[in-house]
Amino acid sequence: MTDNKRLEELSAHLRNNAEQLEKTTVVAGFDGFVDEMISVVQERAGLDEWTPVKDITTFGALIQQAAGHSSLREIVVHKTDPGGCAVNLGDGLLGLGLGLDCFATLGTPRHAAFDEFAGRCRNCVSWGKEHGRTLAFEFSDGKLMFSAVTQLSEFNTSLLDETLSDNMYKQSCSEAPVIALTDWTLYPHMTDCWYKLQEEIYSSLTHKPYFFIDLVDPSSRAIADIRRMTEALPGFEKSGVTVLGLNGTEANVLARALSIPETTEEHEPLKAQANTLRSKLGISQVVIHGIKMAAAATEEETFCVDGPFCPNPKKSTGAGDRFNAGYIAGLILGLDTENRLLLGNASSGFFVRNAKSANTSELSEFMDAWREDRID
Repeated sequence: MTDNKRLEELSAHLRNNAEQLEKTTVVAGFDGFVDEMISVVQERAGLDEWTPVKDITTFGALIQQAAGHSSLREIVVHKTDPGGCAVNLGDGLLGLGLGLDCFATLGTPRHAAFDEFAGRCRNCVSWGKEHGRTLAFEFSDGKLMFSAVTQLSEFNTSLLDETLSDNMYKQSCSEAPVIALTDWTLYPHMTDCWYKLQEEIYSSLTHKPYFFIDLVDPSSRAIADIRRMTEALPGFEKSGVTVLGLNGTEANVLARALSIPETTEEHEPLKAQANTLRSKLGISQVVIHGIKMAAAATEEETFCVDGPFCPNPKKSTGAGDRFNAGYIAGLILGLDTENRLLLGNASSGFFVRNAKSANTSELSEFMDAWREDRID
């Protein structure tokens, strides 16, 4: 079966099974950030006329030139968005018609940036006093995100003692086919929180859900912390099927920590890395999404699938979260590994071109356009 044939059948399957997604609720947590979306000005010709620094390489050269001197660069803050992986993933899931119970650091009282998102959730609960803050510098070839996270150290096992006491999270988990845990990296006590959740919440589940885990780039964490986190991952397997979602950078950071080969974004090396990571970690699935392709390894099979590459994205921050939303929808629909990757790639591809999450109709139409080579 060709990729085009697969896209045609997947598009039709999504249209015909949208109701199944609408009847399903996913649980997501725990990060909430207020994101400021920023461009760096290359040159300004007038009040409303300016050109942005086009890519990270150019920006890096500007920074390097400033070494030993002083330098000033203008930035343009386009907007302030609700962010964090739990929120961005949740937006992607809501777009596809899924219900969402979100438990995240949205501030107490909840920051106004999250109000519209919260209104679309079945339940939206803020844990802790402070939200995170991210300055997201966007370029044509990627993004640089600078996050203020010191306040997130309050997210610890003592906070869980408080927040879990009403049994709301436990009840949501008992009904959900997928439980997403996002952003281990920026929460210094998250490994301890995972162990507590495994013991006190997930061990009581009887329906064996998927646990979808998104670490966020762990480059800034100590190797010892990363290795301790990886030791906690198999604990989720006792209660369900563990799926670890990574981008290429994150996969290579884990590879270094586990003393296995790093790789580049090419089909066979990416497949091999996904499978080696899965085996080394002792979990059911590892998914690695890149800018041009995505790979997944399960206990039975390994695939790598090209995506609809976009050379000039309208928005790149959150693209990986929309890939994850598509992949999770594929899990819920019972799709095979290759089709889950295609659905994730399509969801991300739509997002970077439209700066919004797709609904099922839009995503089906996008896959038709992709198949017919009608997209940018």
